Amino acid sequence: MDDIDKAILNRIQSDFPITERPYHSVADELGLSHVDVLNRVARLKENGIIRRIGGNFYPEKLGFVSTLCAAKVPEDKIGQFAETVNHYPGVTHNYQRDARFNIWFTFIAPTMKEIETHLAGISRKTGITDILNLPATKRFKIKAHFDL
Repeated sequence: MDDIDKAILNRIQSDFPITERPYHSVADELGLSHVDVLNRVARLKENGIIRRIGGNFYPEKLGFVSTLCAAKVPEDKIGQFAETVNHYPGVTHNYQRDARFNIWFTFIAPTMKEIETHLAGISRKTGITDILNLPATKRFKIKAHFDL
């Protein structure tokens, strides 16, 4: 990753241009061609530097609810559990931690009842019954921007 890649990442990670041709805007600002910007972004995505490009929304402002879940999963069942969880469209991401509750994931759905139904389904499919549903009571949102 060179300085141009870093400049592109700095520009798009927190303030992606909302224009008809966003990559042209980035290119103009950085003195590059839009083809070079597109190629570099594609390479960064292919190499796993960029996970995704998309909007972040407050679920409640769109009529949804969200929650953080934590599960206690035996080591030999982690892969199967994560794969099962990932099949639910309301799961935005999950990750493993070194703790008793070792798999954490976020879930978004139209109602908390739907999330509870899905969590019960995950338990039935995986045999994992220790799943915590931890809805937020107050949001303290921070902006995560990594200056490269």
